[in-house]
Amino acid sequence: MRFLTAQRVARDGREAPFFGGVFGIFGHGNVAGIGEALHAMSSKTSEGSGGLRYVLARNEQAMVHTAAAYAKMHNRLRALVCTTSIGPGATNMITGAAGATINRLPVLLLPGDIFANRRPAPVLQQLESTQSQDISVNDCFKPVSRYWDRINRPEQIVTALPEAMRVLTSPAETGAVALALPQDVQAEAYDYPAALFDDRVWTVPRPRADRALLDRAAQLIRASRRPIVVAGGGVIYSEATDALRRFVDATGIPVAETQAGKGALPEPHPLCLGGLGATGTSAANVLARDADLVIVIGSRLSDFTTASKTAFQHDDVRFVAINVAELDAAKHAALPVVADARASLDELLPLVAGYRVPADYSNAIATAQATWCAEAARVCAVRDEHATPVAQAGVIGVLQETLAPTDVIVCAAGSLPGDLHKLWRARDPKGYHLEYGYSCMGYEIAGGLGVKMAAPDREVVVLVGDGSYLMMAQEIVTAIQEGMKLTIVLLDNHGFSSIGGLSQSVGSGGFGTEYRYRNAATGELDGDLLRVDFAANAASLGASVRKADTIAALRHALAESRRDDRTSVIVVPVDREARVGGYESWWDVPVAEVSATSAVQDARAAYEQARRRERDFL
Repeated sequence: MRFLTAQRVARDGREAPFFGGVFGIFGHGNVAGIGEALHAMSSKTSEGSGGLRYVLARNEQAMVHTAAAYAKMHNRLRALVCTTSIGPGATNMITGAAGATINRLPVLLLPGDIFANRRPAPVLQQLESTQSQDISVNDCFKPVSRYWDRINRPEQIVTALPEAMRVLTSPAETGAVALALPQDVQAEAYDYPAALFDDRVWTVPRPRADRALLDRAAQLIRASRRPIVVAGGGVIYSEATDALRRFVDATGIPVAETQAGKGALPEPHPLCLGGLGATGTSAANVLARDADLVIVIGSRLSDFTTASKTAFQHDDVRFVAINVAELDAAKHAALPVVADARASLDELLPLVAGYRVPADYSNAIATAQATWCAEAARVCAVRDEHATPVAQAGVIGVLQETLAPTDVIVCAAGSLPGDLHKLWRARDPKGYHLEYGYSCMGYEIAGGLGVKMAAPDREVVVLVGDGSYLMMAQEIVTAIQEGMKLTIVLLDNHGFSSIGGLSQSVGSGGFGTEYRYRNAATGELDGDLLRVDFAANAASLGASVRKADTIAALRHALAESRRDDRTSVIVVPVDREARVGGYESWWDVPVAEVSATSAVQDARAAYEQARRRERDFL
């Protein structure tokens, strides 16, 4: 704990403490070690007073989501620590660790572990193996961590902690770091070198591109007639939004956004096409389809971004990928510019001086954008503000009108991320916060808490479906405890609407996706709708609660919630079947090849037809 308080991070001349606090739930595996240390540091008379703020969470998975959101909001320049006991407390964090690593976000996990001396074994919650006595449930963290270590002797922490910091502060390697701490070792004394606790500044670098590769990228741009930029989260993390604007203003190249990259070119801007891929806009997808050059900046090119490798159909399409991670820069057989996004854009701009896309392409960009803006307005339009139930797109439209540019909208799973990716117009680089690398249900409220901790002066609006809410709503209590105000807009569609729609599309009729009573006559879950009183639940957790059955009521509730001084929940029943369609896009979800159901057979035939467009880029 003393070491962690002494770690600072610097970039571009700005310096700050790296760790913003410790989230934890204590058990027998960490209460007497880490717990004692944190208690001592929080004491007004202790030597380490004011070092690390401790926050009591309600769910171990949730606190890792909070830490990931905190790091994301800080552009990975700050992080939180999460500690649990050995056993279910530790394994509960694995989902959060996977999300952090997949999204390239730094979180430090300190789970307790079994006794290193092995004498009391098997201890409570110990996993026994016939193959080795050096296996515990914490070994499950290995595949979802960027760095993993077990501290079996107290002196091992001297070398483990700097390695953990190296990974946490690396733009290319960051993710979850897990240090498993056996409970007996936590309580042991050791004469540590005083230098271990000296202040240390970790400089987050801006790696420069190889000049030959950058020159080649410039040549490809100059030779292109229909180029497009794919802006990913790396643009925002490297604070390259201004550099991107300068680059596209000079060249006329349009920008399509991934979920993590939304806001990279804040709207309104004539070259911002919105979301790309399976959940993309017609403007982005039409132009991507015919692009002869794709300039990928800070994206890992997931299947949603590439529409399962069907988005780019030009026969001779080429890719240039600017990314700090070599793994991501090499995808799609791209020209790999392994470098910082902001530094690369600044260095690339003079190399393409005088280049501008042809006039006919500029006209096509303007037409595509205007067509999409009209379609988005149509989809979000509300004819009767007093009608029930409301459409999800109508809720998004009201939030777009209501939220200020610097307010933050938070979401993660279900159909909402897809609709937001298409319809939301991000006016600030940090105003759109989506966890979609893992698309983890339950992230939303916990993530909103992390966003608010990182940006206390911003209004934070969490948009969550009822299915995700029921998986993890406990951190409302943590928000109340910490005096953190969130506005939670909870859409009640009686179950898993997103997967219900997907189930219908593959011929399965939405089976098993609605909240219904079991029907005594059929034995199936096809009885009456199961009514859940979300308002009563949220109120019991300490939130201010409002119900909004209409768009007019939603507007009123949002205005009242903005005046609240604590977390509020607005429950909005929505039409489960009022969906936003896809636009020039596809997502590869395999359909059963053999089925006696005609709907499945039809879906399989359509699937076989669609996947012919999938490409290999070699």
